[in-house]
Amino acid sequence: MPTLFYVDDSRDDLFYLDYISRKQQIDVDLFCFSTADMALEALEARAAEGKAVPDLLITDLYMPLDSGTGLVLSLRRDVRFKSMRLAICSGSDADEDRACALEAGADFYLEKPLDLAALILNLEV
Repeated sequence: MPTLFYVDDSRDDLFYLDYISRKQQIDVDLFCFSTADMALEALEARAAEGKAVPDLLITDLYMPLDSGTGLVLSLRRDVRFKSMRLAICSGSDADEDRACALEAGADFYLEKPLDLAALILNLEV
């Protein structure tokens, strides 16, 4: 079962992804966080326990306290998480946002609403 970390300051978006995973009975170990700091703490705890990094971490591009690009940049600099697959998501379809996400080190850019079933299928390929 793939493990997915999702970071978004929107409680509605966090609720939606969790709801969809349950409603569609998607086989995923989903962890939702409302701040980048919470996600980093959870990643560090997993590393300290010797657990594998998540198969994918998705973070929202625009958050008031911290940006998705900042989180991706810090994860890419940390040898423990450097190889983890990272995505930045947003409701924006602007080319500048996509370019910014990829420049920060994201493997891909996703537009909201997220299609969780398709994401999981792509992880398994």
